Amino acid sequence: MIKVVKFGGSSLASAEQFQKAGTIIRKDETRRYVIPSAPGKRTSKDTKVTDMLYSCYGQAILANDDCDDDHQENFESLLNQIKERYNEIIQGLSLDLSLEEDFKIIRENFTKKIGRDYAASRGEYLNGKIMAAYLGIEFIDAAEVIFFDENGNFDDVKTNEAISSRLSGVERAVIPGFYGSKPNGKIKTFSRGGSDITGSIVSKAVHADMYENWTDVSGFLIADPRIITNPKPIDVITYRELRELSYMGATVLHEEAIFPVRKEGIPINIRNTNAPEDKGTLIVEATCQKPRFVITGIAGKKDFASVTVEKAMMNGQVGFCRKMLEVFESNEIPIEHMPSGIDTLSVFVHQDEFAEKEQKVIAGIHRAVEPDVLELESDLALIAVVGRAMKTARGTSGRIFSALAHANINVKMIDQGSSELNIIIGVRNHDFEAAVKAIYDIFVTTQI
Repeated sequence: MIKVVKFGGSSLASAEQFQKAGTIIRKDETRRYVIPSAPGKRTSKDTKVTDMLYSCYGQAILANDDCDDDHQENFESLLNQIKERYNEIIQGLSLDLSLEEDFKIIRENFTKKIGRDYAASRGEYLNGKIMAAYLGIEFIDAAEVIFFDENGNFDDVKTNEAISSRLSGVERAVIPGFYGSKPNGKIKTFSRGGSDITGSIVSKAVHADMYENWTDVSGFLIADPRIITNPKPIDVITYRELRELSYMGATVLHEEAIFPVRKEGIPINIRNTNAPEDKGTLIVEATCQKPRFVITGIAGKKDFASVTVEKAMMNGQVGFCRKMLEVFESNEIPIEHMPSGIDTLSVFVHQDEFAEKEQKVIAGIHRAVEPDVLELESDLALIAVVGRAMKTARGTSGRIFSALAHANINVKMIDQGSSELNIIIGVRNHDFEAAVKAIYDIFVTTQI
């Protein structure tokens, strides 16, 4: 059996956290390949090393461009602070390891303005060297096995071949997360949180039986703990359910980390470094396990706007929807949801993306489809109620409406896909928290 284990920044923020991670890895001999993030925050007021590296590189650029002593001093000071963060971890683990040579190279490359991606990647790179020394296993630079093309797009085929070949004779190894390299050797990073993606890529390449993603929470919760006090955890969730919840704001795992392992049918286990006895959440392609509740999770976002057009006999006009959507496309405004009736069509968009271009959109819609009525509404929230069990549970929508009505919440929109996996409800921003509580209570609290 092969497990790939990824540890997030909070799990590797200090020597103490490193020791927890080391205990977890050594406890299970099938945990063979380790993906570390850069050190995260040790306290709420602390700064992540990745952010420190970005700031340090920025000062290096200013010092180089302006020949300014103050910027040079700031650069040196920040670099020393970063070095001290790592030295604290090394000393706390009693390792016979020096990163002096690495920091000399980093200093030279920062001065040469080698690039922000290189700067950010050093957080994972250095933490990977420490982790390898701590575990006594091989360190493999991600730049040697994770590849992007010349345009910065991830090269799945080349990467899969490189990792498979490199690890075929390696029993255990540490591969830093978050970055790889382009054909010219230049470092390229994934988006923030991209170490999750690296772990997924490695899992696919080695045909892992499990991808464990260790963080500071015990998996996914049914609802946001900032809204619901002690919400119940999600034991098992499918990739499709997770995509729906992640899209609406439930963030524990980088959403792009799903795709490599999903293709291979490899489950992901979200675990808590600080509570390793917790089983966490298992993410799978499909399952026969029945969820504890009709719904799997609730997630949502605020600050949407809606554009509603009404036109008699709209349903009989060929191309009406296309013409309307082209107005949003030409203004580069992405669409979130599009519920419709026989003579009405509503388009939901992010308010901040729409505000600056609203008059251009209104004029464009009038020219394109000549509506009888056009209405705008702002300060709306969208809530996704997601669950694979909803397909076979009768009266789910009715229960939602009943719960919201009992809480005196007016529903502005409801949209259910044909898969019956999720129901999207639109409410006023000021009703958002109350709506989430009402839905949670009717499906979870009353069922316990």
